[in-house]
Amino acid sequence: MNKQYMKDFENIVVKLEKLLDENREELKQLLEIENKTYENFVIPYQLMSEKLNNFTTPIYHLDSVCNSELTQKVYDESIPLLSLYFTEISQNENTYSAFINIQNRYFEELNIEQKKVIENELRDFKLGGCGLSEFDKKELEDIDLNLSKLSKQFSQNLLDATNNWEMICEANDVVGMPQDEIDRAKTEIDGITKYKFTLKMPSYIAYSTYGPNRKKREEIYKAYSTRAPENGKIIEDLLLLKDKKAKILGFNNYASYSLATKMANTEIEVIEFLQNLALKSKEKAYIELAELKDYANKIDNLTDFQSFDFSYYSQKLKEEKYDIDEEFYKPYFEKELTLKGVFNFINKIFSIEFRQIIEETWNEKVLTYEIYENNQFIGKIYLDLETRFEKKGGAWMHNWHNRYDLSGNKQLPTAFIVCNFPASTDSIPSLLSHDEVTTLFHELGHAIHHLFTKVNEPFVSGINGVTWDTVEFPSQFLEYFAYEKEVLKMFAKHYKTGDILDDESINKLIKTRNYGSALATIRQVEFALFDFLLYQKPRDEEGVQQLLNEVRDQYAVIIPPSYNKFQNGFSHIFSGGYAAGYYSYKWAEVLSADAFYLFKENGIFNNKLGEKYKNLILSKGGSVDMNQLFYLFANKKPDVESLLKIDGIIS
Repeated sequence: MNKQYMKDFENIVVKLEKLLDENREELKQLLEIENKTYENFVIPYQLMSEKLNNFTTPIYHLDSVCNSELTQKVYDESIPLLSLYFTEISQNENTYSAFINIQNRYFEELNIEQKKVIENELRDFKLGGCGLSEFDKKELEDIDLNLSKLSKQFSQNLLDATNNWEMICEANDVVGMPQDEIDRAKTEIDGITKYKFTLKMPSYIAYSTYGPNRKKREEIYKAYSTRAPENGKIIEDLLLLKDKKAKILGFNNYASYSLATKMANTEIEVIEFLQNLALKSKEKAYIELAELKDYANKIDNLTDFQSFDFSYYSQKLKEEKYDIDEEFYKPYFEKELTLKGVFNFINKIFSIEFRQIIEETWNEKVLTYEIYENNQFIGKIYLDLETRFEKKGGAWMHNWHNRYDLSGNKQLPTAFIVCNFPASTDSIPSLLSHDEVTTLFHELGHAIHHLFTKVNEPFVSGINGVTWDTVEFPSQFLEYFAYEKEVLKMFAKHYKTGDILDDESINKLIKTRNYGSALATIRQVEFALFDFLLYQKPRDEEGVQQLLNEVRDQYAVIIPPSYNKFQNGFSHIFSGGYAAGYYSYKWAEVLSADAFYLFKENGIFNNKLGEKYKNLILSKGGSVDMNQLFYLFANKKPDVESLLKIDGIIS
């Protein structure tokens, strides 16, 4: 994806149409084979899919990191073509029959990876509509196309609303804020110095956390929590279509359909899991909130504590309680020095080396690294870490190429990590908060899960084939190391002086890890229960709000203002992959906490344990179910108590 590729981007749709037709012809030829085997049918079928994946991933990627009228146009024109193609593929009865025949005739001869490919494909064909009437298949085709369009529109509405709002402040509105945040916000209007804040995450967080003017804090909070009101209608349509899709496929609702590809087995299992977390966290959460309200009252005589006060007073209390100033730490976490240090940590624990190379990409600030194990090249990673106007908010890892080694055809894995860290300028480098450092660890956890794979079958290589409610396990596991003194000492160095962060400052940082952890857990439970219950039946806009209110009344410890329309910005479940699956974060976190405890007990840099984790959890990709891999690694089933203990919610 260099500059020449981006220049030719407007011609991508024509090339896509050609590629899709080539794939259709190739599949037609594969289906004409009389004696179909894994070697002559399944392998070329996978390679055909990989060719398309390698071509289409940049379309999605560029629309996210270089969003423009052109990328939107290409994306919008590509979606119907791809939706039609994937519907054809997923509903092809002849292909489905071929997989059934191969399973019946050759299954016992296949290796573990190949068996998993067959099992997953047969499951996905059923979920795609194979076995249904032509009428139902056509209906599914229309539904999937509309879902793609609606999800894209939801995301675009959110991006447009985020980019089209700004808040201008006077000098007295920024008094006491960190100087680097003041400098970033500084602007000139009619020759007068002002300060501009936006709904882009770094800017929004900066004023929400440090802004001294309460009215301004509510102004930016209200703007953020009321973005894209038109998404309310899109949510109605999404819920109706997903419910209809689930019922056509024989499920009671979309929540049940979602569980077909997850580790959790039943709807009640998910709901009880979340309720159990809430039950064990709520008392501590009320204690944490009461402390925060008392503090706000003590220092500012604030008696009507609101949601838009939360981040501001939470930060102040944390600084006072732990004598910690987060701005003090930022010079110790300069983006590129931190990244190199984190790579050194990964090398120490997993014996994997990251070597930076110079490569032309979609933006001059993108960093590219080749990855080596025992001096053998095993993959590549691209890191686009700084916020830009044309980049969508949030942080994510996206796999591009998948590893495979099939019949003489080889490919190594590649991945993108995208974040929205503070933008560097000629005079100010990108300095990260420790929360942003933790985000970097999280996304790298996803990346190494994909990049360290040794699986030869692309459909179960890396993160492919991993159940959605366990895919967050490696990312959350790696996060825990961002609070370990031995790890921080490896890279927490002042970018100007080179001084290593002292023990006292590190200890303060570690102590803050569990600050507000019960409140954070309750908030995640609120989101997850709302998501899962929402997909049990379709609702109109009013019904969606009513459900959210009911969940908050039962589980939340702080109720937001009535104007808050959180759902209209909940992109994870309406334009991401977490519909009826947001619980996955907490589900996977239980695995993460249990696994991390083994390192705490046996040594953070325990090479034997690191190799075991790499070879069992990371290298196997989706070729073996994660619950089996976890048991092999930990010699026990996951236990929610570990998570509650590590979060300081129970002792």
